[in-house]
Amino acid sequence: MFLGALAVDLIPVVAPPAWTLMAFMLVKYDLNPWLVLAVGVPGSALGRYLFSLYIPKFSDRMIARKKNEELRYVGKRLERHWWQTWLFVFGYTLLPLSTTALFTAAAMTKVSMLRIIPAFIAGKFLSDAMMVAAGRYAADAIADPLQGIFGWKSLTTAAVTLLITAAFLFVDWHALIAKKKLKLNFSVWK
Repeated sequence: MFLGALAVDLIPVVAPPAWTLMAFMLVKYDLNPWLVLAVGVPGSALGRYLFSLYIPKFSDRMIARKKNEELRYVGKRLERHWWQTWLFVFGYTLLPLSTTALFTAAAMTKVSMLRIIPAFIAGKFLSDAMMVAAGRYAADAIADPLQGIFGWKSLTTAAVTLLITAAFLFVDWHALIAKKKLKLNFSVWK
């Protein structure tokens, strides 16, 4: 469970959420749901932490220097008020959106993971508990573990995640925060 959740949350693209693996294992092996969460959520958190370590190296090679500087500016703004960052991450983690975009943005802006991970664990535990419980009840209706992977809900979630990531990359955050002016910059690649 731990290694599976870790592996899923290391993937830098839209991947199945860790809760689907937890729900599958819970049903398949008739496990204790609290034990599943106690093992799976830390695996997921470690996966996202490791993800945040290698994404900046990728962004330094692929993203233009000006865009990287702009993202670091956003990161410095986020680090001013830790409780706002914590509240935002906690709330975001409760939403049915992939946390890939959140951790990509935080890693690229060099926001301290000490500000992100505790809120992520708290929100992830609550949201995964709800999803694992729902998965347990829905298990009788599932004939194939991959059924519905390309349904409207998963495709909508993937599209929203891609839009959030694109907005994070293409919005000129310095102009938005400092000058209160929305400006797009599409030349972000080296």
